[in-house]
Amino acid sequence: MKKSAGERVFDGINYVFLLVLGFVTAFPFWNIFVNSFNDGRDAMRGSIYFWPRKFSVEAYRAIFNESSLMHATNVSIARTVLGTLLGLLCTAILAYLLSNRELVFRRGILFFFVFTMYFSGGLIPDFMLLKKLHLYNSFLVYIVPTAISVWNVMVMRQFFEELPPSLAESARIDGASELRTLRSIILPMSTPVLATIALMIGVQQWTTWFDTYMYTSGSKELATLQGVLVKILMETQIQSMDPQQASRLEQSGTILTPEVIKMATITITTVPIMMVYPFLQKYFVGGLTVGAVKG
Repeated sequence: MKKSAGERVFDGINYVFLLVLGFVTAFPFWNIFVNSFNDGRDAMRGSIYFWPRKFSVEAYRAIFNESSLMHATNVSIARTVLGTLLGLLCTAILAYLLSNRELVFRRGILFFFVFTMYFSGGLIPDFMLLKKLHLYNSFLVYIVPTAISVWNVMVMRQFFEELPPSLAESARIDGASELRTLRSIILPMSTPVLATIALMIGVQQWTTWFDTYMYTSGSKELATLQGVLVKILMETQIQSMDPQQASRLEQSGTILTPEVIKMATITITTVPIMMVYPFLQKYFVGGLTVGAVKG
């Protein structure tokens, strides 16, 4: 069917708008990547946009020369995989429970969970609680406290409530337990929301570094990749403020600035997530729009 002139103009405006939107979205990431491969002192002049003005890999050499980097990477991978699996399991079970409209005291329980989204005990009570639970200086401190996120539970609960209730009722009539109903009926139909929550939990586990400093007392065995990168960045900042150290680095030909190190660390931590995202994109979009269309 031949398009009218108005339709062609409308399509052209859409293409231009999407191209501009895509450029505005992608350019900050590209600019960070480009700056990370630029000489530190030269980068301080600014005006670096699409390619390095003075190519240098010193920032990446400084990061990858860190002896504990490989072990820290393994710790981050382990916490991301285990934390995502446990978080997904706990979120699915709790969301399925709260989606049951016949649950006793359901409104009160929902209020209790939502209340924690706006009010919390704070950092000190969290620290004391984790220490009482013997999670301090333990790998489980990365996994157990983050197993449940109220926001994730509410998103998944909403998705479960949109499913036809007759499916679960027929499974119960056939004698299936609630766990069997969840595993065999509900979860196979919930791929979009499962992928969405898995991606959210995975990104949180991969990018978090603050708990490494708070709950591991600087243990090298429990150091995560992000914790090591933050340590390198802080050391670079300290060196840049020490005139003698800065002069020594300049004489050796190594010119590093905190900004270039920061760009390199952002690139290293972002690339793995960007490689995973395309495989989950269609499910991610579907999961985020859950409940947007009714009827």
